[in-house]
Amino acid sequence: MKFFYSPEQDRHAPATFLLRGAPAPSPERTERAERLADALASLGLALQAPDATDSPRLRERLARIHSPRYLHFLETIHARWQAMPGASELVAPNVHPAGGGHHYPNHPVGQAGWHLHDMACPIGADSFAGILASAASAEAAAEAVVAGERSAYALCRPPGHHAGPERAGGFCFLNNSALAATILREGFERVAIVDIDLHHGNGTQDIFYHRRDVWTGSLHADPSEFYPFFWGGEDERGEGEGEGFNLNIPLPLGSEGVIFMNNLERLLAGMAEFEPQAVVIALGLDAHKDDPLAGLALETDDFTRIGARLASLALPSVVVQEGGYPTASLGDNLAAFLRGFLNP
Repeated sequence: MKFFYSPEQDRHAPATFLLRGAPAPSPERTERAERLADALASLGLALQAPDATDSPRLRERLARIHSPRYLHFLETIHARWQAMPGASELVAPNVHPAGGGHHYPNHPVGQAGWHLHDMACPIGADSFAGILASAASAEAAAEAVVAGERSAYALCRPPGHHAGPERAGGFCFLNNSALAATILREGFERVAIVDIDLHHGNGTQDIFYHRRDVWTGSLHADPSEFYPFFWGGEDERGEGEGEGFNLNIPLPLGSEGVIFMNNLERLLAGMAEFEPQAVVIALGLDAHKDDPLAGLALETDDFTRIGARLASLALPSVVVQEGGYPTASLGDNLAAFLRGFLNP
């Protein structure tokens, strides 16, 4: 198994975000990557950097899952924002098209409100370079599997599964898991995404909701009471050609490992009907009971069982790091998952 991470990801490092209306220290900080990298080192596993963190091929692949105007926005908004009199250092919207907008604005403030759907995605001067480096790490892992590796892991920060075709949210800007699936499709006809993050992967769902070549499934805390609130219900099954190719299993808040594992079996049973040839595992470690965004109550040992069960699928696999935020147990949770995944 190969492991990928670009230190360039550290260039995206906003110190704060808005939480319940008040500025708060961001849990999506460089310490996340440091703790996860230390966990890999403790297992004797070495990270390698992708060959490049920006390339025409990466840009072309991202354009298959994100709109051109959204990609242009991410690349240019900070400079345009700074050109406004009295602008803040970080791009942070103060207006959103609640209920859906009818007109795409030219003004930076309007575009920020259009594309940044919550207040967890501030953009700094170097953010785009770090965001691209995160995507490039997922790209490298997926390319390794297409080239013949049985599995690969991408340490991605910022994460990606809340990022839709035109929307950033929940610390996510580019959808790394969707990118990995897009690359796997270059070598496999049917690809599945299994999202086991604490939060519903609403961006991933949006990207593939009308498609039947990529099956998407998410096991997460009930959005009726938890972020992302507006997506992730069991009734969301896909539309058009994609009808029946999306499966959501929301869990009651505070669910423990036994409930999680039982419902993981339900998710995988749904996936099995699709008969995928390769899989992307959107790995969230924030389902742990001590995570600062905790909504479920998994123990560290539960991640070993999860890893072993996913390894038993015996499919070419790309593991993409999604959530999981700094606590004393964060690295232990990744190590536990990999012990199960590498030694099922």
